[in-house]
Amino acid sequence: MSRAAALREHEETSSDDSIVVLREASWKDYERLLEMRGDHSAPRISYLEGEVEIMSPSKDHEVIKSYIGHLLEAWCVDRDIHFRPAGSWTLKREENQSGAEPDECYLFGPEPRETPQLAIEVEWTRGGEIYRRLGVEEVWYWHKGVIEIYVLTEGAFTRAERSRVLPDLDVELLASMLDRDSLTQAVRDFRKALDASA
Repeated sequence: MSRAAALREHEETSSDDSIVVLREASWKDYERLLEMRGDHSAPRISYLEGEVEIMSPSKDHEVIKSYIGHLLEAWCVDRDIHFRPAGSWTLKREENQSGAEPDECYLFGPEPRETPQLAIEVEWTRGGEIYRRLGVEEVWYWHKGVIEIYVLTEGAFTRAERSRVLPDLDVELLASMLDRDSLTQAVRDFRKALDASA
C-alpha cells in the first residue's frame, strides 16, 4: 500500500495514540496534571468543563503534524510572511473552563498576542469548542489525508474552503505533499508545484 493510500485509510484515532479521559475533574485537578507533567510536550492535556483528555501521540501523529507545520513554515518564509511557531503551547482560560495544547500553533505579524491565530490538529477528538472558548481564530484538522479548515465567525466555528489567516495558501496542495517519504522531498515537491501553478 502506498503512503498516500495509508493516509487516506488511516483510522479515526491511530491505535498507537493513547487517549485517557477523566471526568468530573476540577480546574485545580487540570492544573495539577500540567504541573506533574512539567515542561515536556507529551502527553498533551486538554480540559473542557470538568473533562480532561490526556493523549500520548503516536509516531504517525507526530510525523503528520510536523510535515504540515514545516510545509506551512516553508511557504511563509518563501513569501516573507512574518510568523512565530509556538508548537504545543498550553492555552488555558479558567474563566471559560477550557485548556488545550494544539499539535502546532502559529502567530502572524509583529505584534505580541496572547492567543495564536492558527492551531493545527491531527484527528482532534474534542471538536472546536475548546478553541472557540480560547479565542483561536482558525483551526485546521487533518483527517484521513485531508485538512479541513474552520474559522471563527461571530462566535462559532464554520467550515471554510480557504484559510482566513493565510488566504493565498493552497491548503489542499499542502495536504497532498504529506505522503512523501521525507520532509525534504515534501518541501521540494511543494515548492515545485507552487512554481508550476504561478
